[in-house]
Amino acid sequence: MPYKVAKEAEPQFTLLLIATLVTIGIWIASWFIPFVGYIFYPLQLFATFIHEGGHALATVLTGNSVQSLAVSPDTSGVVWSQSSGWFSQLFISSAGYLGTTAFGAALLAWMRYGFDSRLALYVSAGTVAVLTVVFGVLAPVWNLFSNATFGGLVFTVLSGSVIAAGLFAIAKYAELKWVNFALAFLAVQTLLNAFFDLVNLFFISTFTNAHSDAANMASATGLPAVVWVVIWMAVSIVMISIGLRVYAVSKRSGSADTLFEDQ
Repeated sequence: MPYKVAKEAEPQFTLLLIATLVTIGIWIASWFIPFVGYIFYPLQLFATFIHEGGHALATVLTGNSVQSLAVSPDTSGVVWSQSSGWFSQLFISSAGYLGTTAFGAALLAWMRYGFDSRLALYVSAGTVAVLTVVFGVLAPVWNLFSNATFGGLVFTVLSGSVIAAGLFAIAKYAELKWVNFALAFLAVQTLLNAFFDLVNLFFISTFTNAHSDAANMASATGLPAVVWVVIWMAVSIVMISIGLRVYAVSKRSGSADTLFEDQ
């Protein structure tokens, strides 16, 4: 069924389009201008924190323990945890990519319904700060640095602090129009990072035997890693579609869809 953007959602949807166009513009410029691509670097690190935070949260929710969370300069990350049972493994391994997509989709919905953009950035900053302190510092200390390295600890604390402080500063001091744009840009970047990380994982899982979340799933279930990547991609597309669907009304009826529209 075809849809169009709800009239009351047009300002937010336009902002998302602008954020997407800016992303494309920066990406194209990075082909010709050195270092321009580094604009994306803190956003890639943010997505990594959310990804690893998904693993950590799933670990806790399944009654297991997190030993450490670390983010690396190459924007990869790792959560060391103790888990038991195939269900725990399934839930924990899936929570990284799907958790990041869910976070981005939640930001889309937050924008659509006109909630406070400053609060969304405060929540995002707080999320990174809590992940850094609880799982990046306290968990390794509690576990006597059994799986943590000094370099990993330093970079995780440094990057987490900078990202959290940056988001907090934008939320507190920027004009509202820039706060709104920052939220739209963060939502777009989070979703793009989550999806294209899955695309990269698809090729890695198809042509190599590298360790990954999908490889963990293959070990736990017997299904090939690439199958799990395809499943995660399908679920991610559904979540992104739902996040965008809240902006739409049916062209056929010409009226607001009562499931998603404010009455």
